[in-house]
Amino acid sequence: MAEHADHADHPAYPVGLRLSGRRVVVVGGGQVAQRRLPALIAAGADIVLVSPAATPSVEAMADAGEIRWERRPYTDGDLTDTWYALIASDDTAANDAASAEAERTRTWCVRSDNADAATAWTPATGRSEGVTVAVLTTDTHGRDPRHSAAVRDAIVEGLRDGTLAAPHHRTRTPGVALVGGGPGDPDLITVRGRRLLAEADVVIADRLGPRDLLDELPPHVEVIDAAKIPYGRYMAQEAINRALIEHAKAGKAVVRLKGGDPFVFGRGMEEAQALAAEGIACTVVPGISSSISVPGAAGIPVTHRGVAHEFTVVSGHVAPDDERSLVDWPALAKLRGTLVLLMAVDKIGAIARTLIAHGKAPGTPVALIQEGTTAAQRRVDATLATVAERAVAEDVRPPAVIVIGDVVTVGTSTTPPHPLARASAARTPPA
Repeated sequence: MAEHADHADHPAYPVGLRLSGRRVVVVGGGQVAQRRLPALIAAGADIVLVSPAATPSVEAMADAGEIRWERRPYTDGDLTDTWYALIASDDTAANDAASAEAERTRTWCVRSDNADAATAWTPATGRSEGVTVAVLTTDTHGRDPRHSAAVRDAIVEGLRDGTLAAPHHRTRTPGVALVGGGPGDPDLITVRGRRLLAEADVVIADRLGPRDLLDELPPHVEVIDAAKIPYGRYMAQEAINRALIEHAKAGKAVVRLKGGDPFVFGRGMEEAQALAAEGIACTVVPGISSSISVPGAAGIPVTHRGVAHEFTVVSGHVAPDDERSLVDWPALAKLRGTLVLLMAVDKIGAIARTLIAHGKAPGTPVALIQEGTTAAQRRVDATLATVAERAVAEDVRPPAVIVIGDVVTVGTSTTPPHPLARASAARTPPA
């Protein structure tokens, strides 16, 4: 019979464990268990936690019935009839004893404190659209978990954004995806949105979508400009709807790339209704709304403890005295929280006068953030009484998000400028 060779002489053999309904024992309820337990739960394992104490998150898993918790130290025999063991306590002697039992009972065993003493290693794992990526790296000095994680992240990111999928193997689903592209920074689109963009045959893009992503599209992708420039050139909504329908009926994968979130002043529901009327499949991919992300990028929290317990997002494209307005401006003036105005640059004077007339203090702080989250971001501060004059003097132009409320001054002295913002576009002080 051959003697056991030192495992360092040979690479680990990769395998996927099917643990559904099978006993798994976790020794120790600390941070390692907190990180590893969700995947074991997702695998359907029958999990027993052996530990005198546990983190609040692990305790919550036990309270929810996802694991069984025996609140005591490890004792010999705990691994009886166990398929897989995770040894992760802060008691080295208990870990050694549990490892010894695992060796006797031929139970695959992972140790967080001593990988060399384990019979199994946990790979760096990631998932994307039905694919699980598990990475183990070794060199002459043993495992390198950080390298494993870096390789995993690179592979998963490539799968998610489509750069690792060969074109003829890429899954194409005819139909339309309404994708919220976020506030402008291309890194702020969702993972799913970016993947669908990489799989598209046709992209119908808004001016406020993440334009830099269009340059990454393969040459065969048709890009249709659906820009709506305020008081300028634009593609009518009916024409956009027709383009979505025609390309989808031609069997193409169509992405309607919109700024922010499709359903926050984005007319996304109108497009979804037009598609539904034609029996066309439509997927909605939410996006990060500029109403919260742009203030955040400029150092303004829309809520803050002791300052604002509410925030209200309002479209300002219709003036308060316009008969088409659906906004109850007198009621808004009485709110104590934060007002966030979108599409309101040219109406800010009328809006400010209306709010003051209905009781809002003239000295209420206001911030105007233009081109938020992009390299052109700049912030102009004012008060409700001076904002109209400041907007003209500073030549603030759309797209801009306007924040009204005491939260504007919360981060004045401590919050750095957005990392993408130009140095020349530093915040100007209030008048």
